Amino acid sequence: MLDAARDCVLAVGVRRTTLTDIARRAGVSRMTIYRRWPDVRTIVGDLMTREWIGVAAAAQPPEDGRPARERLVDALVEGVRAFRAHPLLRKIVEVDPELLLPYVLDRRGASQEAFLEFFETALRAGHADGTIRRAHPARQARALLLVVQSFALSAPTMTDDTDPELSLDALDAELRRILDRTLAP
Repeated sequence: MLDAARDCVLAVGVRRTTLTDIARRAGVSRMTIYRRWPDVRTIVGDLMTREWIGVAAAAQPPEDGRPARERLVDALVEGVRAFRAHPLLRKIVEVDPELLLPYVLDRRGASQEAFLEFFETALRAGHADGTIRRAHPARQARALLLVVQSFALSAPTMTDDTDPELSLDALDAELRRILDRTLAP
């Protein structure tokens, strides 16, 4: 059903998607959907959680012998790029940007909680191998989330097509420097 919701949102956006549309696309009755989700926003919330956690999981680097700080910085920059390019995020930003505001201004969502867990685990590994400055891991994780969230959501507003030094790639390189220097012992 989440795949059907994804297809509907990608086709017409969140506001124009109905539970009837999702049920039809999933090949189930509306009552089947109502048993689990009371409305479109709830199912879209679960869809966003699934998709964003998938992006974060895909960005997690394998344990490959590199220092924890290097692996974490790579994962964060790659995660920002993947998140920013994700078709569902692009559609929401283009058609229904107000859907993101509660997660930026009012509360943390399930995917943000999962990101914080990923970050804290990586930070603790860096504390252990001495490549990340020791500090309160939950505070560090939250600061990292604030930084990467701003680059993921707002970086496109800061580009300038006439200046290659203000491209998304250049801003991502700056993000890499910011993260590396922030985390350095």
